[in-house]
Amino acid sequence: MSKAHSLSLSYRLAVASRVVAAAIGGYALASAATVLLARVWPGPQAQAMLWASMLSFAIYSLVVIWVFMARSATRAWIGVVSVTGVLAALAWLLQSGGAA
Repeated sequence: MSKAHSLSLSYRLAVASRVVAAAIGGYALASAATVLLARVWPGPQAQAMLWASMLSFAIYSLVVIWVFMARSATRAWIGVVSVTGVLAALAWLLQSGGAA
């Protein structure tokens, strides 16, 4: 009986981890993508921000789907954190020109 309980608990923790990765990690990734897209989008800055904001809803939805399709919660976290880091670094480089 305790083995079934521990499997149930580990499964529940894995699902909870995916929910947090989808909610918080997805938001962070969509935010980083929005900043980057607003910087590289051709045209006036106001339109670039508008288009980037609209695309962020699709990006967030795709991240949530991907998190629950990943083989494990660990892979989901690694994917979300690494892509968010790359997008944020690119946005930072474009904003400051790479200088502090």
